[in-house]
Amino acid sequence: MSTADSQKNQVIEDIVKVPQHVAIIMDGNGRWAQLRGKKRVVGHKSGVESVRSSVSAAAKHGVKALTLFAFSSENWQRPEKEVSVLMDLFMFVLTREVKRLHKNGIKFSVIGDLSKFSSKLQKMISDSEALTANNTGMVLSIAANYGGRWDITHAAKKLAEQVVKQEITVKDITEESLHEQTSLAELPELDLLIRTGGDFRISNFLLWQAAYAEFYFTDVLWPDFNEEEFTKAITQFDLRERRFGQTGEQVTNN
Repeated sequence: MSTADSQKNQVIEDIVKVPQHVAIIMDGNGRWAQLRGKKRVVGHKSGVESVRSSVSAAAKHGVKALTLFAFSSENWQRPEKEVSVLMDLFMFVLTREVKRLHKNGIKFSVIGDLSKFSSKLQKMISDSEALTANNTGMVLSIAANYGGRWDITHAAKKLAEQVVKQEITVKDITEESLHEQTSLAELPELDLLIRTGGDFRISNFLLWQAAYAEFYFTDVLWPDFNEEEFTKAITQFDLRERRFGQTGEQVTNN
């Protein structure tokens, strides 16, 4: 083992609090390409390697769930050619990467409004989820045509439908019952939300789930985000005091 590898392993061992659920807004692909005089789509293609690195790093750290923001409901407004490339990349991930995930025991899922995707892509998503459904390792969720407001609205509609069918009453609607209808409800609470690319906003991503998450913003553009950068985010999380409405003294005494 090299000295560098030994140092990396030591950093991992020194981390006490590992987030159970990490989400990443993968931003900066287009700017990364433009800085190199290339078309934006080149950045998206280069970002695939960063996805592999993040999945590998999360698994090494013992993260239980990793959620990646791949395509927002607002991204349809981008140039048609760029959207087409993103769809092609999605196809590539489903045909090539999912097999690798399955081999490593990772469970794969896609969240979002999938109705706008082609029937072929919807079937590929369904087949990929079925292939990995019984895996017991980390859960990798890809948010595609996803928006936090859509998620909350969709959850509210499902509860409203239950009221209309007289399966529940209005009084039965609580924060917990609404949470149960949102995406990722079966996963651990979101602990850490990472955004690459230098912007300080969450862009309609996991609005409900991020209520008590720690945020980590980095200037690193997504294609340059590797295992080392992922570990920096985890290390920063480890240093933070999470109070959930309590005082620092209460947390210390608990």
